[in-house]
Amino acid sequence: MDRRVTVTVLVAAVLTQVSCSSFGWKRVWSAQVSGFSWKNCGQLDDPAVLKTLSVSPDPISIPGDLTASASGSTSVELSAPLALNVTLEKEVAGFWVKVPCLEEVGSCHYQDACDILNQLIPPGQDCPEPLHTYGLPCRCPFKAGSNVTPELCDFYLPNVDLPYWLTNGNYRVQGVLGSQGKELGCLELTLSIHSD
Repeated sequence: MDRRVTVTVLVAAVLTQVSCSSFGWKRVWSAQVSGFSWKNCGQLDDPAVLKTLSVSPDPISIPGDLTASASGSTSVELSAPLALNVTLEKEVAGFWVKVPCLEEVGSCHYQDACDILNQLIPPGQDCPEPLHTYGLPCRCPFKAGSNVTPELCDFYLPNVDLPYWLTNGNYRVQGVLGSQGKELGCLELTLSIHSD
């Protein structure tokens, strides 16, 4: 699976398990995510590229079921250390405003996304479903080649804890993956969140 897709799925999994004990976080009992779109934002010769990504339904309900499929490729092996630069923007009065990195959420730089994956899914532990069933990797290294998630992978999205500033609005997220000072790939996601 494309590295960016894996990181996106795992970041979503982490957000579902964050504790409410941090100041400024609140339990989201129900939310709607709508207007989800994506695009590659890197150079034409970037080795890591997302080819397809589909999610349904639209809007996505949290808690609720999500169906997804994705395909991507990388022409080089993706191995540690993999730097990840995330830029999160929120639309305010018609302008996109960069959200700073707060409690490692927002516009943050991560020195090694592989290390983050190892903390989430320790080496020796099976990859989460449906990755495990289909033999898709969930930690570094990711071999060069194409990877596809099967059509209609179903996930259940439980209630989540989110920072208070991330509960309502239009958002744009850009993730740039790099190694040894070179860009490997770039993915941009756009979505709207409305919570109760």
